[in-house]
Amino acid sequence: MDLISRIGQHFEDSARTKLDALELLAAPIAGAVETMVGSLVNNGRILACGNGGSAGDAQHFAAELVGRFEAERQGLAAIALTTDTSIITAVGNDYSFEQVFARQVRALGQPGDVLLAISTSGNSGNVIAAIHAAHEHDMRVVALTGRDGGRIGELLRDDDIHICVPSERTARIQETHLLAIHCLCDGIDCLLLGVEE
Repeated sequence: MDLISRIGQHFEDSARTKLDALELLAAPIAGAVETMVGSLVNNGRILACGNGGSAGDAQHFAAELVGRFEAERQGLAAIALTTDTSIITAVGNDYSFEQVFARQVRALGQPGDVLLAISTSGNSGNVIAAIHAAHEHDMRVVALTGRDGGRIGELLRDDDIHICVPSERTARIQETHLLAIHCLCDGIDCLLLGVEE
């Protein structure tokens, strides 16, 4: 086994996936930035959820907004619904794991807020339940998916935004999701602060 060649192939595949996705994803990412900024400037907040690596992405996004991305600014209202183990285990035990995010959206979400729903397959049951809860609360949804968008792609409304990575491989989808998250953070700062660099 030639590990160096194998590693090189991962780098090449990752770069190719991102470049191939650029034309398809630039407009929905820009739309998501505008949607999120519209919420934030009107005292809204962004709730983020996902499972596994997507849970890490939800937390990464919230950390960049509450802390900072690259420019110094005040903290922005973002909450990762993946971090409170007491809530997650209580809801999972008393209701079902499918409700761990939806219950939090119903408790914390307000009209005008945004749900960042992350699922590489587009079929995560608890993320789908969170989207239904967001719609009940007149929240807009920004969905980060991959493959064909799965069931999430089918249930999004016209004013929701779908950022669907055109790849079948989970690793490549997750890598492109991270790039999209950094584009969201940079775009939010650009619109709020007029950051040019």
